[in-house]
Amino acid sequence: MPGLPAFCHRPRDLRRGAVLTLAFLAAVGVGACTGSWYPDRGEPASSLLVARTGPSVPAPRPSAHRGAGTADRDAVARAAADAAADGKSGKKAAEEVVSRSGDRWGAVYDQSEYEAFADDLDGRWTGVGLWAGRLRDGRVEIDRVQPAGPAARAGLRAGDRLLSIDGQGVTGLRVAEVVALLRGAAGTPVVLHLSRDGVDLTVTVRREELRAEPVTVRELPGGITVIKVASFTRGSGERVRSAVRAAPPGGGVMLDLRGNTGGLVTEAVTAASAFLDGGLVATYDVRGAQHALYAAPGGDTARPLVALIDGGTMSAAELVTGALQDRGRAVAVGTRTFGKGSVQMPTELPDGSVAELTVGTYRTPAGRSLDGGGITPDLSAADGVEERARTVLSGLGVGP
Repeated sequence: MPGLPAFCHRPRDLRRGAVLTLAFLAAVGVGACTGSWYPDRGEPASSLLVARTGPSVPAPRPSAHRGAGTADRDAVARAAADAAADGKSGKKAAEEVVSRSGDRWGAVYDQSEYEAFADDLDGRWTGVGLWAGRLRDGRVEIDRVQPAGPAARAGLRAGDRLLSIDGQGVTGLRVAEVVALLRGAAGTPVVLHLSRDGVDLTVTVRREELRAEPVTVRELPGGITVIKVASFTRGSGERVRSAVRAAPPGGGVMLDLRGNTGGLVTEAVTAASAFLDGGLVATYDVRGAQHALYAAPGGDTARPLVALIDGGTMSAAELVTGALQDRGRAVAVGTRTFGKGSVQMPTELPDGSVAELTVGTYRTPAGRSLDGGGITPDLSAADGVEERARTVLSGLGVGP
C-alpha cells in the first residue's frame, strides 16, 4: 500500500511528503476519479484533493479542530485495534465509530479501495468506463458512461440500475465497494446484472486500461475560448494555463467547472494561477493550525473571464471559483455550487485499512466558509448558461 502523506484527506495524493488533502469530495466515480452528485443521492463520490502546506496565516474566523460532525481519531484507531485483537474486522469497527460520530465526510477504506484512489489521480484506471451513485434507498444507479468505453460499447446507459457484479449484489454497498468490484486486470471479464425500465439484463464486459481527459478546449465565435475542466487530476492545472496562453489576444474565457467534483488541490491552485498574479487562493485549518494556499505569479489578469458553475461543482472546483470570485477576477454564472469545504486527514489502522476523518475547513480569500453553503453565482442561470456567459463577456468588451 502506498505510504500515507503526513497530512492527507480522502481523495489524496499518496506521495510521501508534507501534503494535506482537503476533503472537497464528492461521489467516487466508478471508473474515474470524478463522479456525479445529485440532491437525492445517498452517497457522494470522492476525488483526491491534495495541497502542500503553506505558511501559517491568521484564520478569518477560527474554528475548533474538534466538534460536532467529527470523529475522534484515537477512538477510531482503538476500536479497530480491539476488533483485530478479537479476530474481527478492524475496518467495520472503525466504520461504526465514524458513523456514530456524525462525521459526514469521514470514511474507512480497505487497501484496495484506497489504492484505487491513487490510480485515479493520474486520470488512468482499469475498469469498464462507467460512473455510478447510490440512492438514499441503497440502490446503485449508473450516472453516466464513458463514450466509446467498454460499458458504452456494451449498450449500458445512464439510469440503468446496477443489481450485481459477478454475482455479488450491490444494493446497499458503498460506492467505493462498487468501484472495487468493477476494477480488475485489463482483459478480464466482468458480468453485470442490470435493470432497465423494469426489464432485467445481463451483460458481460471486458475491463480495459482507460483514460479520462480532464481538460478540453473549444472556440466560440467572437474570440471566446471555453476551457472545460472535468476534474483536477494530475497535469490538469498546467493544461488550463496552456489553454489560457494559447487563447486569441483580446478574447475572453469561459472556465467551465460544471459537474467538476474536485481533485488535487495542488492542480486547482495551478489552474487558479492561470488567471492571477500571485496572492491568496484559500486558507485552511488542520486541527486548529491555520495555513494558506497561494497562486503563482505571472497569470493573465487582464483577459475577461466567466466561471460556469452548478450544483455539481464541488471541492477543489469550489476553491478555484471562490478565489476567482473573491479576487474580482471572474464573474460566476450558473447555479449555487454543492458546498464541500472540509478537510480530512488519513490514519492507517492496524489491519492496513485507512480512516479519513474530518479535522477542519477551508475558506476563500475573503474568509467565506463554503462548507454546506456553496458559492452563490453573480448571475443566476439554470438554463442557457453559456448564452448568459456570452452576454457577460460581451459587456466586458469581448466579441463583435
